[in-house]
Amino acid sequence: MKSKVFSFALYVIATIGFFNNASGQPVTADSSGAELKVDKEVHDYGTMQQNANGECVFIITNTGSEPLVISECRGSCSCTVPDWPREPIAPGKSAKITVKYDTNRVGPIHKTVRITSNATNGPVTTLTIKGNIVATVSHESPANQ
Repeated sequence: MKSKVFSFALYVIATIGFFNNASGQPVTADSSGAELKVDKEVHDYGTMQQNANGECVFIITNTGSEPLVISECRGSCSCTVPDWPREPIAPGKSAKITVKYDTNRVGPIHKTVRITSNATNGPVTTLTIKGNIVATVSHESPANQ
């Protein structure tokens, strides 16, 4: 009997503590910290000529309450090279991640860039670039070569 009374008392105390805040809502984990928001998750180059400018930009914004620190930004292969801000991004501020794709390669593109940060809404964010590179056609006639 004593164990039932003790268990019930413990349950009541835990329940009171769980709902003991001004809103009457359950207490949840602290939501403070950096939060990463990106303007787009996918950049579609469409169809591009071989050796065209393969650069695109993603805008990231810190929507959190603490500085956002990107510790790493890595392309899925050596043909996809990201450049990211090395300094912390203050709350409410934005920065650019520039991705360069080597358009010397012909064919479809489907590559990713993995962002590792201190964001509380997800420490890893994946961006995607896609499109198709077509071979550059020479306009010279065979007689002129």
